[in-house]
Amino acid sequence: MSEAMRTETDFLGSISLPADCLYGIETARAIANFPVSGRRVHKELILAIVTVKKAAAMANADAGKLPKEKAAAITAACDMVLQSPERYQSAFPTDALQGGAGTSTNMNVNEVLCNLALLHLGHACGEYTYLHPLDDVNLGQSTNDVYPTALRICAIDLVRRLSSRCAALQESLQKKEQAFDAIPKLGRTELMDAVPITLGEEFGAYAQAIARDRWRIYKAEERLRQINLGGTAVGTGNNTTRQYGVLVTEYLRDLTGLGLARAEYPMDLTQNCDVFVEVSGLLKALAVSLIKISSDLRLMGSGPYGGLSELRLSPLQEGSTIMPGKVNPVIPEMATQAAIQVMANDEAVASCASLGNFELNAFLPLLADRLLDSLKILDAAVDLLTTRCIDPLEADIAGCRSHLSHALILATVLSPYIGYEKASELAKTCGNDREKYCRLVLEEGLMTKEALTRVLRAHHLEDLASQL
Repeated sequence: MSEAMRTETDFLGSISLPADCLYGIETARAIANFPVSGRRVHKELILAIVTVKKAAAMANADAGKLPKEKAAAITAACDMVLQSPERYQSAFPTDALQGGAGTSTNMNVNEVLCNLALLHLGHACGEYTYLHPLDDVNLGQSTNDVYPTALRICAIDLVRRLSSRCAALQESLQKKEQAFDAIPKLGRTELMDAVPITLGEEFGAYAQAIARDRWRIYKAEERLRQINLGGTAVGTGNNTTRQYGVLVTEYLRDLTGLGLARAEYPMDLTQNCDVFVEVSGLLKALAVSLIKISSDLRLMGSGPYGGLSELRLSPLQEGSTIMPGKVNPVIPEMATQAAIQVMANDEAVASCASLGNFELNAFLPLLADRLLDSLKILDAAVDLLTTRCIDPLEADIAGCRSHLSHALILATVLSPYIGYEKASELAKTCGNDREKYCRLVLEEGLMTKEALTRVLRAHHLEDLASQL
């Protein structure tokens, strides 16, 4: 027995669809036109568009543009998707990379909500004489104000979540700063021996970097709050009213709980995407910090016998199919790769934003896909770095101290007191014998015992000072 079908028609022709299919002809065309990446539009963006549609239906009803019964059916359809997104996931199949500035995604949402509303009213899918995807669900709207508004909404939600993740990472780093405060280690510049520091100071610097990233990302929300909803095609509000623009913004603010504001100049937000570039740039800054910290963690945890052996990373899995007992720093490696992907995404976001022409940017779908990808990748990567690496991290105290055993460090520490040339001469004479270095400093009268002791303790060389 053949499956029941229905036929939908637009000005390009007709397409047959399963009778109970929730999407319609425009989505079917998009499926055929854009089999590109194999990635669907981000679920968060779809749900944000559905929320915009709900606000629009309520505003149009209040403005007397949409019959109450139709508005109620559309809002009910929106609630069905918002409350059970997994149930309707297959109804939103459009590829993330699509032409038309996101029109296919907007049409997809219009059709799904329309057919759900029709079912709610007791009609069959596709009976658009009773409720139409464009005339009713898309009333007073355009892809060009719906899509960027929805992108701002879901970006704000993800920005808030990422900011919280950064706060947790900052707190974890600060706890290690305190826990490792009394553990001396070798500081390094250009991977070469420098001066003594503490392991706590190292982690304190990491915490400061993440604190800046957290604040920058938190403040990014302010840039995203202005929306161009009500501006329709080019930002001038064609085919709608100012009353609708005010009402829909108020409803959307209530539905999302976000401090959204109607743009003073909607045309600006319709054609310009620099705000998204700014947000992406802040994400890239966080990615840079993650790579720096992760690289240091890998180096300090290297070994256990042939490396620096200053940290003990939590063993999470077997590290080799050929070398038994090998354990790799997999979480810092994961965080580094996530950060590299975010940096690549930033290039795509900037390129898309730069290619807008006149009143619209046609490349918003790729921009949205890469920006949301960065936010979600960083959210997961920061959380894993915090909980599976920094939280369980332990110091290798013996390893930290072993790198402070050579005399060259004393040359650096004492050169301000005995002179650069003399410090270098003694280093050459003493090699790695720190005790001999200190003894010669005292025997040649270069410093008093009290002064030398004070300097050594100030540079975390308490073990050597106690031997004087």
